[in-house]
Amino acid sequence: MSEPDAAQLNQQWVLARQPQGGLPADGDFIWQETSLPNPGQGQLLARTIYLSMDPYQWVRRRSGVEVPGGVCHGRTVSQVVASRMPEYTEGDYLFNTNGWQAYALTGAGITEYGYMHPRKLDPAAAPLSTAIGVLGMLGLTAYAGLIVQCDPQAGETVVVSAASGGVGQVVGQLAKLAGCRVVGIAGAPSKCEFVTNELGFDACVSHLQEDLSTQLAAACPDGCDVYFENVGGRVFEAVLPLLNQRARVSLCGFISQYSNTSGGNPRDVWQAAGQAVFDRQQVSVHDLFVGNFVDAYQDQFLAEMGDYVRDGRVTYREDRWEGLARAPEAFSAMLQGGNFGKTIVTVAAENT
Repeated sequence: MSEPDAAQLNQQWVLARQPQGGLPADGDFIWQETSLPNPGQGQLLARTIYLSMDPYQWVRRRSGVEVPGGVCHGRTVSQVVASRMPEYTEGDYLFNTNGWQAYALTGAGITEYGYMHPRKLDPAAAPLSTAIGVLGMLGLTAYAGLIVQCDPQAGETVVVSAASGGVGQVVGQLAKLAGCRVVGIAGAPSKCEFVTNELGFDACVSHLQEDLSTQLAAACPDGCDVYFENVGGRVFEAVLPLLNQRARVSLCGFISQYSNTSGGNPRDVWQAAGQAVFDRQQVSVHDLFVGNFVDAYQDQFLAEMGDYVRDGRVTYREDRWEGLARAPEAFSAMLQGGNFGKTIVTVAAENT
């Protein structure tokens, strides 16, 4: 085992406090530099290449799941620098959870970054960044919510909110592959154009328009059979009256509510707003927690999605930010809809 350079420093973003505001603010995160750790028995040290920015990270911080003083949680693509884990060697590429830092230990006894057993990556099989995007938890989220939970049928209408985001763009393309009419809801006109012109959705309406409900109804003349929820709030209110009998809803997120400081669980508020329609229309609502699908569906998902990506049936767009120092900026922009595609921070060069 080669030893890490003792003179080299590790850069980290640490949670300074449990956030009090609706959106990240100055003082929520602290930049620090520490010495590189040496891996113990059953551990490895990996350098972070790509860091995933995801809305659920803000929920963890505001709810107290992440403790002040700890390195901020985040899924990563990384490369092994030194290993005392027999199944991994120096140079291996991994999908793991290094968090918001340049280097991290993985393995026995490591829990502070939201530990997950690392998965080896083959850079010849697919671009490495796809492991935290279309071929990672993001892609599995789309697959589990749409295919497993909602079982879309040819000819049905599928509505996807946050359609140009990392999850939404994959959901819509999978629905098209299933033979559905797909209607997206996005923000800026450029995002709507991307969704229809490049991803192949049948229509896309902007939630920035005052007549969102009217435009969405016109785009869904036969109502909505499957709704993939990423936003909540005003967007959900526009979808609600369009839900057909026995429609299915995959409840992935409420990004419009993550900045809400008025109290009340967003999930409960959402359910209360829709309950009368759910009951009348016999709508099936499925809470989506991607971790529940890893063991049963990850291999199946990787095989199917890998084929889709390689032959171009599923494409993807990334919103890249350069440098770990910009992680809080990228995170805040993503929470406010300033991203265009899957938000990724490039921490280091691939060196493939």
